[in-house]
Amino acid sequence: MAENISITFHHHGTRHMFDFPSDATISDLAFRVSTSLSIPQEHQKFMITPKIGVLKYPFPDPTLPLASLFNKKIILLAPLPSELSSLSSASAASSVLRRRSSPIKAATPARYRDWRKAQDEAAYTFSSIVPLPYLPNPDKSRRFLERLRDDAGIKASMRKHKFSVGVLTEMNPAEHTTHESRTLGLNRNRGEVIELRLRTDAYDGYRDYRIIRKTLCHELAHNVFGEHDRDFWDLTKAVEREVEENDWRSGGHALTDQEFYNPDDSGPDGEHMDGGGWTGGEFVLGSNSTLSPVADVRGIGRRELMAQAAEERLRKQRDASRGAGA
Repeated sequence: MAENISITFHHHGTRHMFDFPSDATISDLAFRVSTSLSIPQEHQKFMITPKIGVLKYPFPDPTLPLASLFNKKIILLAPLPSELSSLSSASAASSVLRRRSSPIKAATPARYRDWRKAQDEAAYTFSSIVPLPYLPNPDKSRRFLERLRDDAGIKASMRKHKFSVGVLTEMNPAEHTTHESRTLGLNRNRGEVIELRLRTDAYDGYRDYRIIRKTLCHELAHNVFGEHDRDFWDLTKAVEREVEENDWRSGGHALTDQEFYNPDDSGPDGEHMDGGGWTGGEFVLGSNSTLSPVADVRGIGRRELMAQAAEERLRKQRDASRGAGA
């Protein structure tokens, strides 16, 4: 008698383990998920690492053996049954309302929204915003990072160049300051994580928004070029120019109550952007810190970080798609 194999996967933070015959395939897994978790197969995507990537039903190879996925990390990217139920209920209610007889009202102009732009913004953005919770006022740091994420100029440039960043976080000044220099930003693994120096050296305030936004332009260019060569600087200048030209809301000019403004911050001579984009290593968010209320990230690996970012990106794209179909 052939031995069974156990396949483990995670869905919205919950671990599941199913047993299968040794000759079972990815199609068998999809069917089991549909019957056990009430998630239709057409809504299922499996993110498998390392190497294999994202497999979406009905799958490029429906006969892919589950034995080849043993000991790999598998994440099911799919809505929760409750979310699917809510969508179905809303759709049914909408159908009932449309069938009811009612006086015909005069048509009103529809408010136009560029749904293609909305979908691009959901795809080309910062999937997660992570302040350092062990430093003072992490909520203020989160608002600063969200301001950068939502900056009209930054969004326009990210759409144009198809920049996608897993995590945007702040840098602890104490860990990146020497007698000779202060590092303003870092880009790890070409967009996996971007760190920005938000705070003053004394931790008593925040640096000038426009200087930090310019640092972010520099770090975004490292998504394409690792070295500080001519191609890198040309792209950096192009991103800076695009951000300024598309800053129609004056994202870097007026700050509410000057909350984040440091009038003495003009960029001392001892500061430099970074040492060039780099790859490898593990992302460690400081000591005793958390990426989310339930996730311990002391030593979180690249794959786990990318999986979390992928789930968040999928949620944003799903929200944008729902809006397009409304």
